[in-house]
Amino acid sequence: MTETEPKPGEKLAAFGRWLARERELRGLGRDEVVRVMKLAPGVLEALESGEEARMPHRAYAVGYLRAYAAAVGLDADEVVLRYEEAVGPQAAAAARRRAGPATQVVTAVVIAVAALAAVVAWALLRS
Repeated sequence: MTETEPKPGEKLAAFGRWLARERELRGLGRDEVVRVMKLAPGVLEALESGEEARMPHRAYAVGYLRAYAAAVGLDADEVVLRYEEAVGPQAAAAARRRAGPATQVVTAVVIAVAALAAVVAWALLRS
């Protein structure tokens, strides 16, 4: 990264300002978008603030951004692409790596619980 290139946090803040500006250009207020998206006002504020600490987890952020795009009249793919560019490839790849093992653990637990439930149901039916 060069000295003139903005840091990821600055890119995210610029992305949030872009979202707010696009909403305002369409004459939409935050309350109106919150109502259409059926989300808490804090979620919209987090998206438009671009503050990394306030942003939802990447998986949720992408879904919220697609809903935001639909509510405001933006192209959802473009919004998500701009978000990915703002968080940077390292952050997006790190988020995917972090989600991998956790997903495997949850899947294993769900399978184990389903198998246990099947054994208990089978035992109850036999008695």
